Amino acid sequence: MTRRPEAHLVLSDGTSFEGEAAGSLLDGGIVTGEAVFNTALSGYQEVITDPSYAGQVVAFTYPHIGNYGVTSLDAESAATHLDGIIVRDLPPLHSSWRAEGSLEDFLIDRGVGAITGIDTRRLTRHLRDAGAMPCAFGTGGLDAVSAAAATAEGTDGKDLASTVSTTAPYTVGSGSLRVVALDLGIKTTIVRHLSSFATVTVVPSATTADEILALDPDGIFLSNGPGDPGALGAVVSTVADLVGTRPLLGICLGHQVLAEALGGRTYKLPFGHHGSNHPVMNLATGHVEITAQNHNYAVEAGTIPGAQVTHINLNDEVIEGISVPSARAVSVQHHPEAGPGPHDAVYLFDEFARAMAEKGER
Repeated sequence: MTRRPEAHLVLSDGTSFEGEAAGSLLDGGIVTGEAVFNTALSGYQEVITDPSYAGQVVAFTYPHIGNYGVTSLDAESAATHLDGIIVRDLPPLHSSWRAEGSLEDFLIDRGVGAITGIDTRRLTRHLRDAGAMPCAFGTGGLDAVSAAAATAEGTDGKDLASTVSTTAPYTVGSGSLRVVALDLGIKTTIVRHLSSFATVTVVPSATTADEILALDPDGIFLSNGPGDPGALGAVVSTVADLVGTRPLLGICLGHQVLAEALGGRTYKLPFGHHGSNHPVMNLATGHVEITAQNHNYAVEAGTIPGAQVTHINLNDEVIEGISVPSARAVSVQHHPEAGPGPHDAVYLFDEFARAMAEKGER
């Protein structure tokens, strides 16, 4: 492979890194977004196609990204919504019996800019200490990239869910149970889990409570998604009107939205949780579940009247799950569907199915 063009990465606080252009950045230009780091050792394609990363530039802490190529089977959405990726090394060759192509070609086809050759250990340590922050990377020279970094924006106060949500309802599966999924940035793996036991109608984030109930669901699902839950006032109001009407399950952003609908507050974490090995304590069983996580915001403890805390993150005691038994509402901050990650928490889908079945028996 010919030598890659020189590129620079600059954080909004002025910290700079030298690297080389990759992906769609090979054609030049500058990429901006909020820099976060992901600690998963594999699953880079799932991360890159996860709508929850809209507005962000993802730095992978694992040094070799692209070793096993890409396959359509691992895509979490039909499009890519993140702003770019940062890697230490992007191998020129890949090897896997499942591979349908290289990561680099995938990035080029999807228009995703990347920068390689970055000291991602130094970058991760800096973001860990200083917090997630806007950044820019590109081939326009250090001065141009620095100027772009100075005006780059983060995710605070932004409704990014509406930018990744479906624009029209669609239905998946053929189960006897009926689920309406409010799409705030839903992942394909979540739809796959739900459709294994239900007929799932995925609706846009702007769908009203009356429109959802008119579909006569047995259960309502609130999906994951990107951005600041504090910017989703209309969605929060919709969910407040839905609580108690049907069994309800929320994941990630859906968890935060449910908490706000119940009167709780959310806040931004210093650098978020992004990875596939976060220990979570199930307070009901005492079991420790290793979970996949991808969120920048969390629910503030002690702000949700009437809700029980069901799960706690053992790294920093962030609330990882809540329940309102009287309203048949449950939500978790982590990702029981994994994709990528462990399956310790997948039982939550079975519990949701049982709650809907019990509703139907009454």
